[in-house]
Amino acid sequence: MVTSQPRAAVVYHPLKTDVSALRSAVLRHEAKAGWAPSIWHETSEDDAGQAVTKLALESGASVVLASGGDGTVRAVAEALRGSGTPLAVVPQGTGNLLARNLGAPLGDLDESVRAAFFGENRPIDLGVVSITRADESEDEHVFLVLAGMGLDARAITATRSSLKKRLGWLAYVDAGMRTMIKDAPLQIHYSVDGAPLKSLTVFTVMIGNCGLLPGGVLLIPDAELDDGKLDVVALRPLGPFSWLRIWHKIGFENGVLRKTKTGRKMIDLVNDTRSVSYMRAARYALSVTHPEPIQLDGDDFGLALAASGTVDPGALTVRVLASWAPAV
Repeated sequence: MVTSQPRAAVVYHPLKTDVSALRSAVLRHEAKAGWAPSIWHETSEDDAGQAVTKLALESGASVVLASGGDGTVRAVAEALRGSGTPLAVVPQGTGNLLARNLGAPLGDLDESVRAAFFGENRPIDLGVVSITRADESEDEHVFLVLAGMGLDARAITATRSSLKKRLGWLAYVDAGMRTMIKDAPLQIHYSVDGAPLKSLTVFTVMIGNCGLLPGGVLLIPDAELDDGKLDVVALRPLGPFSWLRIWHKIGFENGVLRKTKTGRKMIDLVNDTRSVSYMRAARYALSVTHPEPIQLDGDDFGLALAASGTVDPGALTVRVLASWAPAV
């Protein structure tokens, strides 16, 4: 039923959301804004959020609040793609990747809800990926932050659910270390923007729409959510101390040196791009010889033989507050 008053819709993961606190915040802010009562939709095992978000659009929702982890936010964004109806993120998960990159305050549910009713609209890009399976079937999805094959996807597959519940995103570190010790590097073929295929040996290759990870790790320092480009990152094995080089590049150079003018000059002098390689692209394609796990925004999306796709510029509108800024 369409009302003359604006109306919000709330799509929430029942196991990750403090529903009572969320209802209280939504009621308070919708009343202040003079909006009609919000419509509530619960995700389920069979619907991560796409189907109920489409119902919210059909009901004329003026904004859709996505409450849950990165999987819920990604699913809602997939359904909102190209609609113009804004997404408001209520981060309740382990990584809260999009929320971090938007600068949303983690753990402040009321502030996230306030943004839905009183924030401003910000168009951002979406990454699009077509996954080719071993049986040659294909399925298309969007991602907001990162898609990846290799160590990152293997680690997500190997993450122990009990450890994730106890330690949050640190559980991925445990899985990553175990995977690094026992797994061999990955041989991939890749192409960016239609260039001829090239071969590369990597620990992992990731397609990024933005670059800030949990723990303040700045994986892709130049990535922007609204620049109409994706950033391809390859972490490459170069001898027994590869991981020390990679973590120096990502943790120290990206996380510390880039914050000062002097530090940036030091990076330019060293200019070590052998362990961590960056490329920018509007289109990308990669393939492997044997099925490999693939992850989208930190969720396991099964095994893939190939992945290709593009950036969809400005395809999603998000609701933000002017005071928000990523903590880098």
